[in-house]
Amino acid sequence: MTADGRHYFTALGEGRYAPTEHVQGAWSPDEQHVAPVIGLLLHALEHEHPREDLQWARLGVDILGFIRREEMQVTTRVLRPGRTIELLEASVEIGGRDAVRLTAWRLMSSDTAAVAGQEHAQMPAPSELEPWHGMDHWDGGFIASLDFRSVPGSRAGRGRTWVRTDVALVGGRDDEQASALASWVGLLDTANGTAGREAPHDWLFPNVDLTLHLHRVPEGPWVGLDTRVSWGPTGIGQTASVVHDEQGPVGTLVQALTLRPAG
Repeated sequence: MTADGRHYFTALGEGRYAPTEHVQGAWSPDEQHVAPVIGLLLHALEHEHPREDLQWARLGVDILGFIRREEMQVTTRVLRPGRTIELLEASVEIGGRDAVRLTAWRLMSSDTAAVAGQEHAQMPAPSELEPWHGMDHWDGGFIASLDFRSVPGSRAGRGRTWVRTDVALVGGRDDEQASALASWVGLLDTANGTAGREAPHDWLFPNVDLTLHLHRVPEGPWVGLDTRVSWGPTGIGQTASVVHDEQGPVGTLVQALTLRPAG
């Protein structure tokens, strides 16, 4: 937990969590932003099914409906156990209804440094950039809890942005300290808002999913999002990002969007 005690979720025990004001969503004051919920689901998997010999390779999130800002029940299970490969699932239930589901592959760790490489371009470091207030048009306690930096030249539909938070993912219980990775993952869903093609008071463009593929373990606290947003002519869009930490690219992120005029 942070020194000032702020956190996104209060752990109540037995898989129950209470959201704080810092998770308030951008589209409605009564909803939770899905970003910290995703981090919480990964935390639950790490807490309930620890495996230091395996590392996360893909996180697939489905947003099943409105995420009410109410007490949640988180459940986890191993879908495909294995010595070198596992598939796990975590889900959030609110008021007797599933709200968010995460499936995650984790794979064996080994030494492949001799052949390591990737083809994505670097981003300027966040320390080289000034604080960015381009997200101030978004409502909600979650966006207000974040610190943003933007690379000059970003525009609607194309942005390069860094984001971090000083709010802890989980508080309330000493035995539920979230990992740096879970906290990092809890920032990824901001990608869709950093380079929207239209202003959110004119158009609604919520994502219904999020898929992250990693080629190495990221190190926080900064999440870098090299993002491109495409909107099609029949109501469907896509936000696609190369995801970075301060050492460079770590993977890719894609979100499917549903588009509609506001009002």
